[in-house]
Amino acid sequence: MTAVQHLKRLTAGLALLGLAAHASAQVQVTDAWVRATVHGQPSSGAFMTLTADSDSKLVSVATPVAKDVQIHEMSMKDDVMRMGPVDSVALPAGKAVKLDPNGYHVMLMGLTGQIEEGSQVPLTITVETAKGEKQVIQVQAPVRALNGMEHMDHSKMH
Repeated sequence: MTAVQHLKRLTAGLALLGLAAHASAQVQVTDAWVRATVHGQPSSGAFMTLTADSDSKLVSVATPVAKDVQIHEMSMKDDVMRMGPVDSVALPAGKAVKLDPNGYHVMLMGLTGQIEEGSQVPLTITVETAKGEKQVIQVQAPVRALNGMEHMDHSKMH
């Protein structure tokens, strides 16, 4: 095989890889942050905005700073606040979905230590497309000060 034939095959292969990469869904994670904790606090929350370019769903989040990570939803029903885990969060194509303290959010439970303001928490976010393809996104989430929810304890809210 000549060098020209090798180059043509290489170019064709790279073009196909480019198409395959473009065909898979992409999810953008913006405004990610984690709430700072006080010494001995067992849990915290992680918040972010997710925007998928095709119908997808958030299926899991992991971090080395917590023994257990769950996606939770807070809702009001008959003037009672309820909070609890959900299996996934729908990410409709092109729509920004906010995970914040008043709706869907990520609970970091069984913390391995204090999460200090100004530090960064690594998050591994897994999203699944409607076709079942998975995308894993690594994020370094800045830690923000305790403001307004420093006494949040899910064990007493269920």
